[in-house]
Amino acid sequence: GDIMEETGALIRKRRATISTGKCVPLKQVNGRSEVDESVNGRSDSGNIVTKRNVSDLPSTTSKERKKRINVPSDRQSCHRLQESLLSSASGYRNYRGVLNWCVVMLCLTTVFCFSRYGILVDPIQVVSLFIKDPYNMPAACLVIVSNVFIVAALYTERRLSVGCFSERVGLLVHSINLSVTLCFPVTIVLMVKSITPVGGASALGVYTVLFLKLYSYKDVNKWCREMSHAKARSLARSLSCSSIPRSRESGQDYQVSYPGNVTLRDLYYFVFAPTLCYELNFPRSPRIRMSFLLRRLFEMVSSWMIPIIQSSMKPLEVNIIPLFSLSHQVPNHLLWLIFFYWFFHSSLNFIAELLQFGDREFYRDWWNSETITYFWQNWNIPVHKWCLRHFYKPLLKSGVSKWLGQSAVFLASAFFHEYLVSVPLKMLRPWAFMGMMAQLPLAWFVARFLRGNYGNAAVWLSLIIGQPIAVLMYVHDYYVLHYREGEY
Repeated sequence: GDIMEETGALIRKRRATISTGKCVPLKQVNGRSEVDESVNGRSDSGNIVTKRNVSDLPSTTSKERKKRINVPSDRQSCHRLQESLLSSASGYRNYRGVLNWCVVMLCLTTVFCFSRYGILVDPIQVVSLFIKDPYNMPAACLVIVSNVFIVAALYTERRLSVGCFSERVGLLVHSINLSVTLCFPVTIVLMVKSITPVGGASALGVYTVLFLKLYSYKDVNKWCREMSHAKARSLARSLSCSSIPRSRESGQDYQVSYPGNVTLRDLYYFVFAPTLCYELNFPRSPRIRMSFLLRRLFEMVSSWMIPIIQSSMKPLEVNIIPLFSLSHQVPNHLLWLIFFYWFFHSSLNFIAELLQFGDREFYRDWWNSETITYFWQNWNIPVHKWCLRHFYKPLLKSGVSKWLGQSAVFLASAFFHEYLVSVPLKMLRPWAFMGMMAQLPLAWFVARFLRGNYGNAAVWLSLIIGQPIAVLMYVHDYYVLHYREGEY
């Protein structure tokens, strides 16, 4: 009887303990509950927890304990289904560290070459590439004369805006001005013997850019007059992209409308802006970032400090076969990549930051090109926008087919490539023209038979092998013409 009474008292005490504990909340200790502490064998007070203590803890049943044991914790499972970062299926796109590695390697290479070989780039030799005589600089004078064509275009547009010139007269004056813009520098470069090839190429490059800019300036103002005749008071931003409103000194936002844009200041801003397509209201950045500006300046200067390989031209004296050697093509390709980064990223961003020019899309991901067409559409965005806006689309509107329009664009590009190479070298060679026209069948072949990585590899092969061959052909012919003319 005594045993039964003690057993009943013990059961009543245990039930009272459980019923009391249902209202007690579990306290978190370092992110873990008392139940977790009890399972690990130690309570909050530091005492050893027995099986009876565990059974007395509130809201803990045998089913819950079994469920907690069956579910793997972070310590038990550390693997999941995932791809490696460099795999295309991973979707990883942040390679900023690789770009920083390239910059570090460039700096270390420059320091190593400077400490071992000294300064290989002689400033006097660099200057002599542009001018022979410091008191006679025809290339610089030729660039200064280009202001005459800028003023002529502005004068023509002012006459057209007030009705002094008809559209036919304005088109005739613009056509003469643009034709002389291309022909005048050719005449000077070919006649003046003191102009160096590099100086002549630089001057012709300035005039080519000016020709494209003035052509765009003419077209956009003509579109504005057509809209004005249709009783449109201002040019909508549909011709361009949205911009950050600019403020005058009064602090009021404004947008320029035609003919308020026909001013000397507006035209010269467009001439120096890193774009070939004219707009009345360019997108503008709110301020000049000095840190960004200094980084671009450092990159521009560092590119010029890369030591130039002073290789001999003796292999070119024997025959033309060494031109196809990778020992000539790979360094040429690397120099082309350096030029791309120096011009399209560092230089154009430097100019854009100075002028607070907002549209910084000077190139796209041409290195991922799977077709030749995609490469030419994305590696030089300013030229691509100009061709699309002022050449290709007008051809389509006139009834020309897409294939014929694309062929016309490649033909015009081939002409300007030959214009910028043959004239400064003062020798007519078809290598640049043929190289550009060869892109048409190559583009068809790659798009028709190669896809994905194979297409991308074909694009890279054309860049590594095709372009260097054309450049080295000009080097070979120039050497033969000026240094070995008596032996051939």
